[in-house]
Amino acid sequence: MRISVVDVGSNTVRLVVADAEDGVPLPVHTEKWRLRLSQQVRPGDSIPEEAVERLVGAVAAASRTATRWGATAPLAFATAVVRAAPNRQDVVRTVRTRTGVSLCTLPGEVEAELTFLGARRWMGWRSGPLALLDIGGGSLEVAFGRGRLPDFVASLPLGAARLTHEFFADEDPPATRQVRALRRKVRHQLRDVAARIRWEGPHTATATSRTFQQLGRLCGAAPGRHGPFMERQLARADLREAIGRLAALPAAERALLPGISAPRAAQSLAGAVVAHTAMKLTGLSTVTICPWAIREGIMLRHIEDGASWWAEISRLNDEAVLSDPVPLRIASAPATS
Repeated sequence: MRISVVDVGSNTVRLVVADAEDGVPLPVHTEKWRLRLSQQVRPGDSIPEEAVERLVGAVAAASRTATRWGATAPLAFATAVVRAAPNRQDVVRTVRTRTGVSLCTLPGEVEAELTFLGARRWMGWRSGPLALLDIGGGSLEVAFGRGRLPDFVASLPLGAARLTHEFFADEDPPATRQVRALRRKVRHQLRDVAARIRWEGPHTATATSRTFQQLGRLCGAAPGRHGPFMERQLARADLREAIGRLAALPAAERALLPGISAPRAAQSLAGAVVAHTAMKLTGLSTVTICPWAIREGIMLRHIEDGASWWAEISRLNDEAVLSDPVPLRIASAPATS
């Protein structure tokens, strides 16, 4: 049996096709389509029509590719950039009508739970009580647990792209006062969640997401070509030094640093500030970079719990869309001068 997952994130649409015969999702094909929604949609704004068109095209291409690779219908989900858009139901309805794919907008807490499952399976039971940090484009997910699924989850509006729009849109590189203002906001919003993690006293801490992967590489972790089984860690002290390097450079020059890709260069500083502040407040001196995250968590739930759990998520998502009395209305693209 082959299963597929389509992940609509803030920068890309990603497809993973995996073999699942032996209870472990082993990827046989991955592909991505760049959308860069976070560069076109400010937090709280509707997704413009031209962006929806590109999204429809990417999801349709991902679905066709999954079929060619012999996979079942994609388990498709969208993260914070779609979830937070006022016209999200219109977007989901349009994608389903045009592609036949049911795109679920998962709550942030569900994202955290599924990401934790992926990290738990990768890290193994020897990791003991486990803390998780995941920085996306629109939100930060935090989780802690002793078992297969977490005992505690939180989703906070502290994504790297969101905070870049809010604090760093006017100056490149940003002024020191802007970096300090961002750090104050992160500290304020993370205070209670961090206190819970400190109280739990995790035995192991892990971090997922492209943001953490790129920051790990910047701070000396092995490059991706060494494979997923190479252990990669990120130290808080190294991350503190990296913030100084990132803050001194405009986005175009950050892209020349090890691990920092051009599409994510602008948001790399905000991501680093969130990561360092989260580690400091939770008392974590080091985190292990985990290559498994939400996509693997979804596949694992599908393998271990059967198709019914995702069918229920899709049903609830579809009911929410169908019950919306507002007619289909996609936001127009902003006028250009």
